[in-house]
Amino acid sequence: MKYDVAVLGGGPGGYEAAIRCSQYGLKTVLIEARELGGTCLNRGCIPTKALLHGAEFYDEAKGAQEFGVLFNNLAFDYEKLAAYKDKIVSRLRKGIEGLEKAHGVTVIKGFGVLKNANEIAVNGETVVADHIILATGSAPFLPPIPGVDNKSVMTSDEVLEMKQCPESLVIIGGGIIGIEFATLYASLGKKVTVIEMQPDILKGIDKEIVKELSQILKRKGVQIIAGAKVTGIEEAGEITVNYEKDGQLNHATGSHCIVSVGRKAQIDQIGLDAVGIKLSGSFIEVDTYLRTNIPNIYAIGDITGKIQLAHVATKQGMVAAENIIGKQQRMNYEVVPSCLYTNPEIAWIGLSEEEAIKAGKNIKIGRYGVGGNGKSSVMGHSKGLIKLVCDHATGEVYGAQIMAPRATDMIGEIAIIMECEGTIEELSDTIHPHPTVCEIILEAAHDVEGLCCNAPPKK
Repeated sequence: MKYDVAVLGGGPGGYEAAIRCSQYGLKTVLIEARELGGTCLNRGCIPTKALLHGAEFYDEAKGAQEFGVLFNNLAFDYEKLAAYKDKIVSRLRKGIEGLEKAHGVTVIKGFGVLKNANEIAVNGETVVADHIILATGSAPFLPPIPGVDNKSVMTSDEVLEMKQCPESLVIIGGGIIGIEFATLYASLGKKVTVIEMQPDILKGIDKEIVKELSQILKRKGVQIIAGAKVTGIEEAGEITVNYEKDGQLNHATGSHCIVSVGRKAQIDQIGLDAVGIKLSGSFIEVDTYLRTNIPNIYAIGDITGKIQLAHVATKQGMVAAENIIGKQQRMNYEVVPSCLYTNPEIAWIGLSEEEAIKAGKNIKIGRYGVGGNGKSSVMGHSKGLIKLVCDHATGEVYGAQIMAPRATDMIGEIAIIMECEGTIEELSDTIHPHPTVCEIILEAAHDVEGLCCNAPPKK
């Protein structure tokens, strides 16, 4: 079987790269050992958001009487919530399958292994291609903690397969995945303990926002233990996670334990050695064009070790496809939005205030509290804020951090202004609809110059 392009891996980067190559008139094959959509659709982004959406409904229903909505015997059915999650995933997966077919992409289900720079072995046959895009994704990383193999210790993969709600959880890792699971189960009223090795949870997110989120989580009953090193996990009826903090030994207990300390590239046994593809640590080394050291082989997504986000993988897939047809496009990682689906949501892009100062930039900051926003108040939200970071002289926007309802939708506005090297003045001059949550962007832009009409004067 001879093709112009063979894509190995059908996650968000791989499946869209295959479609884009086909759109460019290239005969394309997509090889995937599991389900199309990869981790994001099947064991990550989409199923977690489906569960979080249900949990948010339940959590807000507990305070619905303020809105004149009354419930008798309010309860949740986790089995039905899990079934809803599965239904959404199945529908979207079928959609991808239909898209590949509609765009003329050949899909082969099987584990592909590189034989040389132009051949992939799959299902006992050989696929020949002029160009190859590697997009095999990542898997949860399990650290070498004694007892990590106990049956009640899970990664995100196993959690999302559960049909019954765990009664209590100890989560090892206070990053994005861990905090989203903490939000999910705390919203359902379950006991949650988060143990994080770093001095605080959510490394890399604005400290003021992390502090406010931590307070919200604690009010939901989440115990956060930061600056602690897990020393072992024991299982005897319930899970006991032993840890050391400030030189003292202690432990946390729960019915289950989730380990969420990062992800590793899935590059084992795909034939990299046979082809001589160069690695950078445990990831495939690529240049700004997404090329490996083998000129006709590209790599995209989590296996590149750049930024492990689905939308980054998708963009990398587009860049690789463009370079295959000779466009010479470079990958830019400076304008990449990130999202955290807590309640309220958190989203950020570019430089934080701390990072900008550390980089030696002369900056101005605009901020605005969600409590002053009319739409947020109507929705029952008073916690959160936005911070805009810009150049002191030119006003060029360097970054933004948002904690607000629908923050993950609003961050796209900042991404556009940054991609165009736009300024705070341009944000200030843009009429935002009222009443909307996105007005907080306008207010923060006005605040940069001390001209925010809907906040007290700065002292």
